[in-house]
Amino acid sequence: MTEGIAELTVSVVVCAYTERRWADLEAAIASAGAQSRPATETVLVIDHNPALAARARARFGRTGVRVVTNSRSRGLSGARNTALEHVAGDVVAFLDDDATADPHWLARLAAPYARVDVLAVGGPAHPVWPDGRRPGLLPAELYWVTGCSFTGQHAGTGLAEVRNLMGCNMSFRRSVFETIGGFDEGLGRLGDTPLGCEETELCIRLRQWFPDASILFEPLAMVDHRVGSERVTWAYLRRRCWAEGVSKAFVTATVGSGDGLSTERRYTTRVLPAAVRRELGAALRGLATGDLGRARRSMAGALAVPLALGAAAAGYMRGRAGTVGRGRRTTPGSR
Repeated sequence: MTEGIAELTVSVVVCAYTERRWADLEAAIASAGAQSRPATETVLVIDHNPALAARARARFGRTGVRVVTNSRSRGLSGARNTALEHVAGDVVAFLDDDATADPHWLARLAAPYARVDVLAVGGPAHPVWPDGRRPGLLPAELYWVTGCSFTGQHAGTGLAEVRNLMGCNMSFRRSVFETIGGFDEGLGRLGDTPLGCEETELCIRLRQWFPDASILFEPLAMVDHRVGSERVTWAYLRRRCWAEGVSKAFVTATVGSGDGLSTERRYTTRVLPAAVRRELGAALRGLATGDLGRARRSMAGALAVPLALGAAAAGYMRGRAGTVGRGRRTTPGSR
């Protein structure tokens, strides 16, 4: 079954928490306003930062962007739930404050909603590196550490079913939130603390409520995601992977390990070992040809994979042993 796409209204939500990303925020808002399929509205949520809220209202208020402040728990999940209290679109699209959308982003996110079984659509996030070059410690399989699309996320080249979407580039029918509630406020990034998985938990919960629903990945609905220099260090890699493990423990305690780790099993047993073999092979070829720069970069990539996996496993075990399962899931519109 299909429904009319021309009549479908789309709200864009951007959440921000710090003035350090002001230039990125301006770029994100500008890209949302330059779509070939215009958004019905753009809502900017400021997360418990009065100075940023005042600056945003002064800058964006006259452009038609609605600026609101997070009235819920501090953090990204609370900010997104606040947005859900204000949006009116049939579909709600989320864009990060350090991401810029392709001009056809909304059109390509909206098109699959012609099918009534489609409840969520997302797309890829391409990294924009600090110096324009991929750091050696991040092979493509670990791009998720920076909030970007990664090898092993989506094997095909066209529209496809996925378990969950990426937080910086995702959309949902607004009716989904009215039925199953909003983002779990016990999950999600809190300021500079790199927790996550709130979109994973939401997508799994959606599928548990609606087993016949489709969650789709549209490769052409693209955004560019700026990667800050603080995210391309060994220390951040360890911290982010530890936090991901803790978050995954929370998710599995909430939705069950079968659904909560369904894609991670293939990723850890097939995708990551292949990455290590490739990076080691490249390092050896670099040594054989005297290309020491290539050898060092590839060896860093080979070492990063087991480090990331070990940190995530340690975080997962710590999360399972700690206070998991105490989420603060809330329904938009209720306090």
